[in-house]
Amino acid sequence: MPDSAIDFGPSSTLNWKALFRVPGFPFFFLAMLVSLFGTGMNFAGVTWYVLGVTHSTVKVSLTVILVTLPGLVVPPFGGVLIDRVDRRYLAMALDASRAVIVLGTAALAYRQYLRMWELYSMVLLLGIGFAVYWSTTNALVQEIVPVVQLVSANATVLIAIQGGMAAAGMLVGFTFERFGLAGVLGIDGTTYIVSAVCLYMLRHGYRTPRETQKNRPAPTIAKKKASDDDPGPQDTLDEEEVSSSGVFADITEGLKYLQKQPRVLSLGITYACMMAGVITANVLVVALAKDLLFAGARGYGYIEGGWAFGAIAGGLLAGTLAKTRPYMVLVLALATLAVGHALFPFAHMLWIAVAMNAVFGLCRALGGVLTQSSIMMTVPRRLMGRTQSAFSMIATVLQVTMSFALGWFAQHVALSLAFVLLGAVYGGAVVAALRAKTLDSAPQNTTRSPAIG
Repeated sequence: MPDSAIDFGPSSTLNWKALFRVPGFPFFFLAMLVSLFGTGMNFAGVTWYVLGVTHSTVKVSLTVILVTLPGLVVPPFGGVLIDRVDRRYLAMALDASRAVIVLGTAALAYRQYLRMWELYSMVLLLGIGFAVYWSTTNALVQEIVPVVQLVSANATVLIAIQGGMAAAGMLVGFTFERFGLAGVLGIDGTTYIVSAVCLYMLRHGYRTPRETQKNRPAPTIAKKKASDDDPGPQDTLDEEEVSSSGVFADITEGLKYLQKQPRVLSLGITYACMMAGVITANVLVVALAKDLLFAGARGYGYIEGGWAFGAIAGGLLAGTLAKTRPYMVLVLALATLAVGHALFPFAHMLWIAVAMNAVFGLCRALGGVLTQSSIMMTVPRRLMGRTQSAFSMIATVLQVTMSFALGWFAQHVALSLAFVLLGAVYGGAVVAALRAKTLDSAPQNTTRSPAIG
């Protein structure tokens, strides 16, 4: 079967010079790099702290549940907000709010007043911010980058994210051992402030998604080739007019769109399963480093750093691999994640675990860039926030369920069995990707976007 649904063409090759000439993109790149460095420090530091204090993988899984739980409630309303207000200002507000929360918790930890319920409260509040932030930044990428550069942009943003995570992975063990949780949280809070400043400098003025789309011409279905100034198929309006309807009407509109676009939904489920695996894996990786490899905080940091370096390599390769047989690349990457994680507990040496996690990071990068770029090239700008939020909800349901299940299996049954369960989550992503390929290859599918095949 052809790989037409995600055939990005020659423009998918990573072109740093052209991409960084896009107005505002360098500031967006820097914001993601700095912000994710702090987030990586936070997540790894909190995970290690909770395991060290409680000696319980179930308690570790509770932190993952708390950070993802708001994703069950917030995204439907957050998606409407993302599609109504200036996405840049929304991201800035979320960064500023998280800075206050994290720095306040860091002060409690420094004064040795921090209790577990206060740490869990911080994690929950950050989860509320995360539930909106990622969909906001994904929609902002689609808004500021021309359609012909979306693959390069997604690959570059992923490099920024994983570059920040890589730096965090290298430094978190040293920082935690030297300065404790207070130092880790202090760095994280500061990075949110820097990120907000970068987003402020991205552009000037207040622009809502609907105003942006209203001022852009919609391309015709017959258009075959996009130019750098082409707004792309994501601006093609549906048959129903954009109206100033209420919140629930907006939510309904987004759900109807996904109902009419099963291939987009399948790609979204693919991405959601993959992200659920990425997040919940931390419950097990920390136990792998501590209880099987006896590697300590620094060893855990090396393993996380291996993932980040692999993801950077994947981001660099994604544009080239997207030009030929992208569906085959996507399915193979997801299958590697599924099988590899089932075998992860048999890595009895630290360097093997680091190498395996590097491969996993590379596969996650390929899968993320291919699915997100295809979604961005298909979904209208005015619906992007709601579409991303719907996928976020699916991922959250999986994350909450799997976080508890993985923690329980690791503590009460066997860590190896918990890793097999994690592999099954990635297996779900393989099934969804194959479903998207089947839908794209069906003869009756005549409505797919010309920008992607």
